[in-house]
Amino acid sequence: MGAPDRRYLTGSRPARPIGTAPLMRVRSASDPAPGQPVNEDVVFGFGPLVGVLDGATVPEGFDTGCVHGPAWYVRHLAARIGLAVAARPAATLMSSLAAAILAVRADHGGECDLDHPGTPSSTVCLLREGGDQVDYLVLCDSPLVLDTGGQVSVVADERLDAAMADLRRTVAQLPASDVDPRTRFRQSVMVQRERMNRTHGYWAAASDPDAAYHAVTGTLPLRGPGALRRAALLSDGASCAVEEFELFDWAGLLDVTAAEGPEGLIGRVRAAERDHPERLRRHKRSDDASVVFCEFGPVGEDRPTKESPVG
Repeated sequence: MGAPDRRYLTGSRPARPIGTAPLMRVRSASDPAPGQPVNEDVVFGFGPLVGVLDGATVPEGFDTGCVHGPAWYVRHLAARIGLAVAARPAATLMSSLAAAILAVRADHGGECDLDHPGTPSSTVCLLREGGDQVDYLVLCDSPLVLDTGGQVSVVADERLDAAMADLRRTVAQLPASDVDPRTRFRQSVMVQRERMNRTHGYWAAASDPDAAYHAVTGTLPLRGPGALRRAALLSDGASCAVEEFELFDWAGLLDVTAAEGPEGLIGRVRAAERDHPERLRRHKRSDDASVVFCEFGPVGEDRPTKESPVG
């Protein structure tokens, strides 16, 4: 069994020739759940595009119809998204994601049943700088935190949470005397799989490119009083700092990440997981955690950065 997959990327890079656009400074970190040898998250950057993908963990004992796993899927999807955006820079993020999902279907090489309800899947959170503006895309539960003109907001796809809440209500109606906890869990997983990429369920990147067109998308300015100043792309293993552990609010999350770096935010989550295991959700003691943190400002602005290698 190999060493845990940890990747850290920090530093600054202009996404356009100097003097033509605000500088986008990017720092990122991704850490597998403690004790796990494989990271099913991935963080990436291709020129003006950055992203976070969070692969869906397969519960023990469940088939997927696929010889690959979530880690393979998210890495192939990240690479394919980068290639799609590079090939068609003017295309929408929706169409680029759809093209990437279609390309990953081919990457399976005909070895897998891609219509299986458990086929590998992933959340998607993307941000692309475009000179005077940024485009974003959020699919499933990897939120995007934005600081625009000093106002902090969150772009979230809440359909998974809604589907899970409905699922819990359905399962709660089953007679407890008739269903043991293990069987109840198996039934829950099977129902959740049936609701993925369905109109009245939730949407995620898997094998159906149509899912891309159900993402939450938008555009924000990089100039003027409402300009985007900071953004954090998060897997739910990092967003739980606010959503589960209530360590701070979303503005506090941005401040902590700016001061301590993405790895500092993940460190706080790991401490909270150890100290408050009763607050964890989805049958996990801990989760992979990933953060991409972007800051936007004029070229030449004196703001310290640090450099470290990509693992």
